[in-house]
Amino acid sequence: MIVVSRYRVPRDGVAEFLDLARPALAALAARPGFVSGEVGRAVDDSALFVLATRWDSVGAYRRALSSYDVKVHAVPLMYRAVDEPSAFEPLLEVTDGSVVGYRGDRADDADTVGPSGHG
Repeated sequence: MIVVSRYRVPRDGVAEFLDLARPALAALAARPGFVSGEVGRAVDDSALFVLATRWDSVGAYRRALSSYDVKVHAVPLMYRAVDEPSAFEPLLEVTDGSVVGYRGDRADDADTVGPSGHG
């Protein structure tokens, strides 16, 4: 599971953003199922930042979001993210120099049918 959240940060807000990102990343990293994470800035747009994390599974990520520490330390940062989809399932990955493919868990009709069976 890959989670990518983008942020628009004004030049005078970078220090505050990083002050929020550090404990957010630490809180996420302390949760079971966390694999890796990083905060970065776009090299071609100094106002665009990203918080990217990798998780063992969708369930591990969702359980992490319900943790008290994550609610206290990460959610205030997450509220500032650009409003767009942020959770992705891996379909291709390089392992030991070879590209490995995954089927994915997303249902073929996921775009037309909701959780209750209605579109």
